[in-house]
Amino acid sequence: MDYETVSPKDFGASLRGIGLNLLTRDVRRMARQLDLVFGMRAHRLSDDFAIMAYGDQVFQLHADGTYSQNPLLGLIPETPPRGAGLEIRLYDTDPDKAFALAEGQGFTILQVPTDKPHGLRECTLLCSDGYAWVPSRPL
Repeated sequence: MDYETVSPKDFGASLRGIGLNLLTRDVRRMARQLDLVFGMRAHRLSDDFAIMAYGDQVFQLHADGTYSQNPLLGLIPETPPRGAGLEIRLYDTDPDKAFALAEGQGFTILQVPTDKPHGLRECTLLCSDGYAWVPSRPL
């Protein structure tokens, strides 16, 4: 699928399984951070929306204003962190490389790269919207 030219209707109809939409105050900033730190690619990038590709998986970024008719918007806190309690696990991202890039991109380091007993090396990086990103690789 060409994410740059697909119509919203066709894109929506193509989605299967589980989906992820992240609300953000600044779509362009978050897309840039995800690109630089995790190697994700933004498609249809605008002030309001982006389709983010991570490997062969996609998710969406939405600006607050795009949720004006969505009942979830009333639950979003005015002050960060927004994503408290949500871990977004990136199993195909080198945690040492992401860690080295993250601080310069405005992430807060919650945990440095660590070998875990469940067989992964991972770190925890909090973006400016409060979502916890966990890049990891098998030991």
